[in-house]
Amino acid sequence: MGTPTVASFFTGIGGFDIGFEQAGFSISFQCEIHAFCNSVLAYHWSKIPRFKDILTIDSEVVPDSEIWCAGFPCQDLSVARGSKGRHGLNGSRSGLFFRLSELAGIKKPRVILMENVHGLLNSNNGKDFAELLYTLDSLNYAVSWRLLNSRYFGLPQSRSRIYICAWMNDPIAAGNVLFENHRPAHLRNERSAFLSTSWKRGPGPISPKLAFCLAATSGRHTGTDWSRTYIPYTDEVRRLTPLECERLQGFPDHWTELHLKNVGVEKSDSLRYHALGNAVSVSVVKWIAKRIREQLNNTEMICNSRNSQLNFLIDSLNRWPGLRSSKVINGKLATAQKSNEKIIWPKAGILWKNEFIAGNTPASPCEPIYTDLIDIVEHEKPDSRYFLSPNAAEGILRRVDSQNRHLFPYLRSALERLSGRSLHESRVLDISLQTELSLLESV
Repeated sequence: MGTPTVASFFTGIGGFDIGFEQAGFSISFQCEIHAFCNSVLAYHWSKIPRFKDILTIDSEVVPDSEIWCAGFPCQDLSVARGSKGRHGLNGSRSGLFFRLSELAGIKKPRVILMENVHGLLNSNNGKDFAELLYTLDSLNYAVSWRLLNSRYFGLPQSRSRIYICAWMNDPIAAGNVLFENHRPAHLRNERSAFLSTSWKRGPGPISPKLAFCLAATSGRHTGTDWSRTYIPYTDEVRRLTPLECERLQGFPDHWTELHLKNVGVEKSDSLRYHALGNAVSVSVVKWIAKRIREQLNNTEMICNSRNSQLNFLIDSLNRWPGLRSSKVINGKLATAQKSNEKIIWPKAGILWKNEFIAGNTPASPCEPIYTDLIDIVEHEKPDSRYFLSPNAAEGILRRVDSQNRHLFPYLRSALERLSGRSLHESRVLDISLQTELSLLESV
């Protein structure tokens, strides 16, 4: 088999593209509307055909490629919208999925791999995900989906995302891409890594083992956002640098560091933070892409008879034990789609010919890879612009205390010192939080 090709839609800064290249694929096409992201793509893939707006391109400009990948916009699906509400697939951004499906209906790629936020499963009471599955099913794709967390793929960041693999008329290949033939690892004490100190300590910064999910923000501090990842020193605290965010997502160092004309360093940082927060985790894509590569040579097929479909769904729990859980559901997609009741979609499943089976599969592979946040932290002190002011530190502490939240103990101490609060109070909090952490880790 020659080198299989990948057409990339909603490319962003190329997270899908890097992952597929690392798995032995070549990139044939890119489509991205954001100007900064396009400048990153043009720098790294100068000879690849590139288009800006999926709504205006004709199918003829998309080269024939075995694989399509797409991290279609999540803004209308994300629970982070809060009081702004979620428009789901009816929104102008996330609804671009339907243009992607129109193009797929014409070009008929063998495989489509997509990624989106966890909120896709419950957006519009589960109707959006049902509509997505129905659309792919009507194009003769078998579809598998699974929630995967980047923290188990060698990236020290808790980032849960839904990955969707649609494979033309091949449910076995679709399932084999996202599910393994033995049970995933049993996960315990997942919260403790946010509060635990890395044992790889040395002079300089002291970090927890795990970062919170990287968000698409400007990087500015208002003193109200306690749930970002901060890097504490003895009496200083800073945000992650763009370089550290690149590492946290699995990108090569300085991937987004472009010297754009008439763009100051603060503006450049904001563009980088935003693009990296929207990006897909490269290590997860590489894991999936390798499995797609293996399945391209898979000759095991399922007959399209009704009995074969039913037997396939029954056999799925034996073929992929990870689908088994205390809440396995199965049924007809058309029935779920037309129901007026709320659909609660499990975190993983497979659909073929209107029949689906799903369960709450763990978000890790059978052999998870763990790394510590300290491994990606810059040990030379970065520029002062990355450090918090005393007012910002005090704002974070007030927010944390008002919500009865707990911080990484060394971060709490550093914020206390930076804000000017009593050193005695800081020591008392250090002791109490360390005690609580010891109890948590002993469970």
